[in-house]
Amino acid sequence: DLPGMIAAQGILTSRGGKTSHAAVVARGMGKTCVCGADELDVDLHKGQFNVDGHVVSEGDVISIDGTTGRVYLGEVPVQPSAVVQYFEGALAPESDPLLRAVDRLLTHADRRRRLAVRANADTARDAARARRFGAQGIGLCRTEHMFLGERRALVERLILARTAEQRDAALTELLPLQRADFTEIFRAMAGLPVTVRLIDPPLHEFLPPLEDLAVKVARAEERGEDPGHDRELLDAVHRMHEENPMLGLRGVRLGLVIPGLFAMQVRAIAEAAVAVRGAHAEIMVPLVGAVQELEAVRDEAQRLLREIGVVARIGTMIEVPRAALTAGDIARAADFFSFGTNDLTQMGWGFSRDDVEGAFFTRYLELGIFGVSPFESIDRDGVGRLIRIAVDEGRAARPGLRIGVCGEHGGDPASIRFFHEVGLDYVSCSPFRVPVARLEAGRCAVTAAGSDTR
Repeated sequence: DLPGMIAAQGILTSRGGKTSHAAVVARGMGKTCVCGADELDVDLHKGQFNVDGHVVSEGDVISIDGTTGRVYLGEVPVQPSAVVQYFEGALAPESDPLLRAVDRLLTHADRRRRLAVRANADTARDAARARRFGAQGIGLCRTEHMFLGERRALVERLILARTAEQRDAALTELLPLQRADFTEIFRAMAGLPVTVRLIDPPLHEFLPPLEDLAVKVARAEERGEDPGHDRELLDAVHRMHEENPMLGLRGVRLGLVIPGLFAMQVRAIAEAAVAVRGAHAEIMVPLVGAVQELEAVRDEAQRLLREIGVVARIGTMIEVPRAALTAGDIARAADFFSFGTNDLTQMGWGFSRDDVEGAFFTRYLELGIFGVSPFESIDRDGVGRLIRIAVDEGRAARPGLRIGVCGEHGGDPASIRFFHEVGLDYVSCSPFRVPVARLEAGRCAVTAAGSDTR
């Protein structure tokens, strides 16, 4: 037992704590996570890490408690969670008094709540789990994960393309792969809405790191060898290098600059929808800051949808502060809004979510600058005001505009209360947080009705 072996500055827990982006990813996978462990000394060459005088080697068994942030040497005996087994369909509620209570609470919450609850899911497996956990659709299907693994070589060809023919050839090979991904997800959701976000990250994220490539090329040249493909990649990485890529060529900007990229994704979505009876597809454009960007993407997308014979809503994420402040204009070209509260918080505060929590959030919490990380629970006064403006002006321009949220705040009870208050239609969160969102949405409705017993 090594209590406090890892002094975590941020731990993944549904009850609180400072949540890094790594923890957000782990939560979506249903994995226990401890992050921000500054005292951890990792030696990759020896395959071990050291902490507080203890050496843990690759292959050693450790046990992680994501709630306390403690890590233990060896295997700690644990009992399978009956509640998780209930949600996975392995246990019936009648088998245990606790499960009967959980089932009764959630049934009551579902009957009373106004907010719909969707899930963030990128694969058919995640989608199926989300349904078992009670999700009413997918509010965020990210597509960037569909470009990784064995498909990375195709993305490299797309990036390295020097001619329109080379670019189109790479996109043509990617099309059936994406279509297959969407087909599986639509089947898993069985007619429930699936909101697909077009590719969001900058393309250079799909290439090897600049430093690694530079070293590889330099070593090859020292040996008198021709770096070949590595030299091409290095030139491409240099060409695409950005000082601040999260504010650079990504999202809608990437779709407008790389001809055919968004069109390939829209075609894949539409053809998958045709293949799955009852499929309900929605297309979401990321990082829009001006209505003209959305109009340009929408025009091409609608042409493709008409050509294939598919009806799909086209909307946008509201994650850039300017989009929130010009929501009235953007709403005229959008069938729906979905707040990407992770980026909206990052840009609203001027915080890098990948850096600031480990750097100074502990001190900010000590000083009372904020009571909880704004990445964990919505900042009502600042980011919340942007959301209110966008909701009010968006619906004034387009009455009945459907509005949701797909950032991780969608699974935070305090944030859900705010979203209920401002009149959102749905929240979307990681599959494992769906039950919490269902329960809190029901509580909001009961509280608004003036009773906590109905």
